[in-house]
Amino acid sequence: MLAKIQSVGVYGIDAYPVEVEVDLSGGLPTTVVVGLPDLAVKESRDRVRAAVLNSGYEFPQKRTTINLAPADVRKEGPSFDLPIAMGILGASRQLASTTLEKYALAGELALDGGLRAVRGALSMAMACRESSIEGLILPKANAAEAAVVQDVEVIPVESLGDAVGFLSGELEIEPVKVSPEEAFERTSEYERDFSDVRGQEHVKRALVVAAAGGHNVIMLGPPGSGKTMLAMRLPSVLPKLALEESLETTRVHSVAGLLPPETPLMGTRPFRSPHHTISEAGLVGGGSFPRPGEVSLAHNGVLFLDELPEFNRRTLEVLRQPLEQGSVTIARAASSVTYPSRMMLVCAMNPCPCGYYTDPKRECRCTTTQVRNYISRISGPLLDRIDIHVEVPSISYKELSGNPSGPSSKDLREDVERARAAQARRLAGDKLLTNSQMSSKLIRRHCRLSSECSNLLRQAMHELGLSARAHDKILKVARTIGDLDGAEEIRIEHLSEAIQYRSLDREFWR
Repeated sequence: MLAKIQSVGVYGIDAYPVEVEVDLSGGLPTTVVVGLPDLAVKESRDRVRAAVLNSGYEFPQKRTTINLAPADVRKEGPSFDLPIAMGILGASRQLASTTLEKYALAGELALDGGLRAVRGALSMAMACRESSIEGLILPKANAAEAAVVQDVEVIPVESLGDAVGFLSGELEIEPVKVSPEEAFERTSEYERDFSDVRGQEHVKRALVVAAAGGHNVIMLGPPGSGKTMLAMRLPSVLPKLALEESLETTRVHSVAGLLPPETPLMGTRPFRSPHHTISEAGLVGGGSFPRPGEVSLAHNGVLFLDELPEFNRRTLEVLRQPLEQGSVTIARAASSVTYPSRMMLVCAMNPCPCGYYTDPKRECRCTTTQVRNYISRISGPLLDRIDIHVEVPSISYKELSGNPSGPSSKDLREDVERARAAQARRLAGDKLLTNSQMSSKLIRRHCRLSSECSNLLRQAMHELGLSARAHDKILKVARTIGDLDGAEEIRIEHLSEAIQYRSLDREFWR
């Protein structure tokens, strides 16, 4: 006796159709799962047996062979529990359904027959739509997330009995309906706002410039100066997430099991702040069956690395590929997985081991050698990928005791969106979106300087001891400042401001 059930597997952030074949034959009672299952899938034999019996059905006392096709792709996770159980009930003639072929099934079974949520429901629903599968039966906890995908009928079930009752026609369950636009709108407000920050107006300005051009930024300042507070508010001034960006971001968090409950779609840009003890696999992803790391969880948002010199230098080196390519590939002997990782990198650090090298109010106890050794923990290749360096001084009592001032995140975001629109028009022919992505060739084309500006840049590089690598970065940042100003050409004030954002290239840091 043979039964075939449609299901869906997840690989990376994508999903693919899986056919669950269950065959009952004579022989000693045993259950075998084939088709490259991982340990969680193999253990489904015991979960399914207990769930079937505790739901009031009979578990066949025969040789049971379960095949997950395609057999050459590794299957991972407990989401195949429900289709396996349904296949066993179908092969043993305990389930009679004329609509079974219309639906794919996914869900983890509890021992009492209840259903627990699974990862990657949004990707599963998208795979069903692409494979012309009419509907998806899955745990109620995942229904709203999957229902974001239109043209797929999403049936929420709470137990194995509900699924059997629905497929046999004995129980009516209304499909879940979710409007992607409404779900997106409900979650698109930020809790933190730049207007909450007292003082530090020049740092706010630097972060707005970084947001406008997609530039990576590093903040240097003593402890308690507000570096973390400022970084946490940066996502609120980035352009609003487009619906396609929201879908992609939601898929990454869904397969990682980090999608907040009652959140079918992520409407705000993610902010990730890993601890400095994080491993390479935790930062870029990894594991025997690769999971997304922090660079992918920050996709379309901000990755914040606080106390940058405390991170393992080798761990930081793995950031180079994600920063350059906007994706990270995790290779294993049998396969490789690619996760998206287009994010802004924001770093914060003290200027020296004690933290008070640049503080006029507290004396620094560090020697010049200690300061240089501390700064040198940041590798040159990583520093090459950071366009803006800004110093964050300690805040005075007068600033702390005053009322919050300055524009709101909403006002600043409007300026950023206008600057991004200007860049998109200028770089459309090169298929780029922001000034930070410009190559040396494009910099020469789009960042031409007047003779007055050329003289200023030459003088700055000579007198401030700026490095050669700072030259192109100053031009890119100056172009962004010009876009914020609505200027067609880079003016002297734009270039002057950009030169100020190269603190770590100056001689006293080296």
